[in-house]
Amino acid sequence: MSDQDEQPENRLRKELPDEVPAPASVPAAEPEADEKQPEAALTGRQRLVKGLWPLRVTRAQLIVALLLFGLGFGLAVQVASNSDSDSALRGARQEDLVRILDELDDRTQRLEDEKQGLEKQRSELQSSSDQAAEARKQTAEKERQLGILAGTVAAQGPGITMTVEDTKGAVQADMLLDAIQELRAAGAEAIEVNGVRVVASTYLTDSGKSVSVDGNKINAPYRFKVIGKPQDLEPALNIPGGVVQTLEKEQATVTVERSSKIVVEALRAAKRPDYARSSSQ
Repeated sequence: MSDQDEQPENRLRKELPDEVPAPASVPAAEPEADEKQPEAALTGRQRLVKGLWPLRVTRAQLIVALLLFGLGFGLAVQVASNSDSDSALRGARQEDLVRILDELDDRTQRLEDEKQGLEKQRSELQSSSDQAAEARKQTAEKERQLGILAGTVAAQGPGITMTVEDTKGAVQADMLLDAIQELRAAGAEAIEVNGVRVVASTYLTDSGKSVSVDGNKINAPYRFKVIGKPQDLEPALNIPGGVVQTLEKEQATVTVERSSKIVVEALRAAKRPDYARSSSQ
């Protein structure tokens, strides 16, 4: 085939220069391997590995770990010990099992006896404590009663008030002493005369136109404050030929009043006897 017969496109391809291959495109620079990826781009597994390594243990975590280890070790030892005991019991002979049960029964009985003994001691201590408290209560009550009779404590209760007016100074100590004795015989438990407490050792003396009670000079009017049963005290003073009539013969005026509450406040100091002693010493 001649050159004229060639197709036009073939002639044109020959006339064009050869194709120059295009230069390869330079790939984009990849991030360095050690460059830190964003936190959001990490997978769950990568985050787990990153949280566990490298290890960061605080002091509190270390202590907790040691405690958990010790607890686990103790439980393991206990379980092993129980297993050994169970194994020993399962492998024991019938005679050994009977002996162990007998020992347990004896120990239980000893503990029960000890418990009963302790309960008995407790009951005895409580009883003795109650008895001691009752004894102290009775002693305190007896002390108050003796204090009233001895004049060392104040007293109150029903009784009478007797007032003797002596304008002429004719009343003498023996007349007032008779009044005190009559009141005592009628059941008077506490007596006070013009602020002086009358006790078993009280004495009265004449001092001019007045009277002295245990060395304390008192003047008319003589006022008796007496604690006792009013229904017995007043009649004892008004019997024929008694205290009231005797004083009235001396032109004294006697007034007796009953009261539901008489207060005797005068006190006497406790005096130790010079010679008398308790026979129980």
